[in-house]
Amino acid sequence: MSRRMDISLVILLVLVVCLGLFAVVRDRALPLEGLYASGRLFGSVWIELLLGFLIAGLLEVLISPDEITVRLGTESSTRGILVGWLAGLVIPGGPYLLFPIAAKLWTAGAAPGVLIALITAKSLVSPIRMLTYEAPLLGWPLTLARCLPALFVPPIMGILGQWVFNLFMRK
Repeated sequence: MSRRMDISLVILLVLVVCLGLFAVVRDRALPLEGLYASGRLFGSVWIELLLGFLIAGLLEVLISPDEITVRLGTESSTRGILVGWLAGLVIPGGPYLLFPIAAKLWTAGAAPGVLIALITAKSLVSPIRMLTYEAPLLGWPLTLARCLPALFVPPIMGILGQWVFNLFMRK
């Protein structure tokens, strides 16, 4: 099956070529060093990537697109945004888990506002990150001062993001 060339792929290809050329001009050994650095990075995250894609695949077979559209589609309105917000607060893992799940929900019919609330909640107020890194390193007063106001941002972002998305789609 052939993959349609989309703008994201074109941008990534252009960036790789430009950075590769820039590296060659600076030092002929840099592209190979960059390749080794890429391999080290991939070696440190491949398990999380694999698990994220496995979870997204399991969601595909466990939850029908019709069910996602009904519960999280544009007709779900505020309820869907609240579900996305709460899901973003409880999903464990990092972006390697979050974005495959978000991509699967998107292709299955979830509304943009729902996904914006989910991604914003996970990014701003990850309870796991708060408990394992923030509070131990920065203390509870600063952690709570940052996290409590941030709790209310995801639903607002979901509502505003849905509105902005609808503006873009009117073109």
